[in-house]
Amino acid sequence: MATKQRSNNRMIFSSWNYKVLALGILLVIAGFSAMYIENEVKGFISLYISPIVIMAGYITVIVSIMKHDDDATNPSEDS
Repeated sequence: MATKQRSNNRMIFSSWNYKVLALGILLVIAGFSAMYIENEVKGFISLYISPIVIMAGYITVIVSIMKHDDDATNPSEDS
């Protein structure tokens, strides 16, 4: 008889990681879009605002990847 084996596949990221990753990607897209919409080489948004928004997006993406959630990797003993 075939026995059912329990799969121990675990998600690499938790739902929090995916939400923060999506937020970071949206920040990067918003920063590049703001530069594109202003369309000036020496404009205020292109020189000051957009680079800050883009860097915040990249930092958010890095944090979402590096943050380790202990609850996601250690399943409870009850199940």
